[in-house]
Amino acid sequence: MTSPGDAPDAEPGHGYSAEGIRTLLDTFLLGDPDEPLRLRTILADLQHSAFGVFLFVAILPAFLPVPGLAGGLSGPLVTLIGAQMLIGLRKPWLPRFIGERGPRRRTMQRFVGRIAPWLRRLDKLLKPRLPALVETLPARAFSGLLLVVLGILLSLPIPFTNYAFGAMLLLFSLALLERDGGLMLVSWLGGIAVAVGLGLASDQVVDLSREWMHKL
Repeated sequence: MTSPGDAPDAEPGHGYSAEGIRTLLDTFLLGDPDEPLRLRTILADLQHSAFGVFLFVAILPAFLPVPGLAGGLSGPLVTLIGAQMLIGLRKPWLPRFIGERGPRRRTMQRFVGRIAPWLRRLDKLLKPRLPALVETLPARAFSGLLLVVLGILLSLPIPFTNYAFGAMLLLFSLALLERDGGLMLVSWLGGIAVAVGLGLASDQVVDLSREWMHKL
């Protein structure tokens, strides 16, 4: 993983142009806890890792113990990210009402604090590899398709699934951030397993989908 010391192009007052996960996490951690981190600003200077960072921020509500928050916020954002990757966009397009919003730094600090031990274990494993599974158009489209499916499923009120979906989507995010095709393959297998597993319980999923649609 890229460390802060490996990112000479980072701007002192901005910090988002360095595209390694550890540098980005340091950006979230350092600063005024009450400062809002607007998505437009976070993604402005990013290139290859923009979708990974967007997904990293989007899954935050899935880890908060507030009923309905993951489905109402994370689900649609994950679906938006997946749809844009599916149609071949190289960088995220943000509607203004989304781009001008984002979590406060304090919230990101808590999130990072909770997953930091797990990230430290992955630190030595994540690296750019198997680029065909991350950077090619077919691979990005397939990742986007799985994210659309997972985003829709996350939007449904399926009990006790927020943390599981959040953990899986975090793997997608890290694979995109670090251009790690090996981790992306693991993410694909996990996403397919979830889709197949819920497909076997399709009656319940269909009923939940109908209830969700009636509420819109």
